[in-house]
Amino acid sequence: MKKILFSPWTKRTLFALCLIPLLLLVWRGFTGRLSANPVEFIEHRTGDWALRFLLITLTVTPLRKIFEQPLLTRFRRMLGLFAFFYVCVHLLMYLTFDQMFSPSGIYADVLKRPYITVGTAGFLMLVPLAITSTAAMVRTLGPKRWQLLHRLVYFCALAGVIHYYWLVKSDVREPLMYGGILTLLMLFRVRMWLQKGAKKPQPASVAV
Repeated sequence: MKKILFSPWTKRTLFALCLIPLLLLVWRGFTGRLSANPVEFIEHRTGDWALRFLLITLTVTPLRKIFEQPLLTRFRRMLGLFAFFYVCVHLLMYLTFDQMFSPSGIYADVLKRPYITVGTAGFLMLVPLAITSTAAMVRTLGPKRWQLLHRLVYFCALAGVIHYYWLVKSDVREPLMYGGILTLLMLFRVRMWLQKGAKKPQPASVAV
């Protein structure tokens, strides 16, 4: 297993797999299968994949712990950057075709539509995470500060779930499913943090 995880081909294969949602959209575009509303179709698909990649990224730590495979961490940065990539495509479609890059229209939408407000907040939280994703930034910030900053990813995922839930309005089964997955992932982390806290050496008691 270690050989497979350490192989550069594994990372290249994962990179190619992460591009499949984009390639499928391009193929649908060339074959005229983007539905009656292509812009909305692309917005929804890229938004879906952005949230999926965020949740997949958050799944790396539980899998690493459960299967005792620390090398799984090698793929977390790539998965997180793909989440950011699909969020950027999602946002670009909205800014280009829905708002025509109109500052007043964008401002009004962010203020008036709660799902856009929370979606924008999620994107803004993702930006510093993408910028500081390199090993050089870990050294610059220091491991503890870097780790603290990157806990924003939990709030990004939560913002994504809420954004999706408020967007669909009627059939909320899919956003609730993602919300359930996020809840399980967070419960795993809470348990992990509690266990870590319990293992810390307690101060020796002083005999009176």
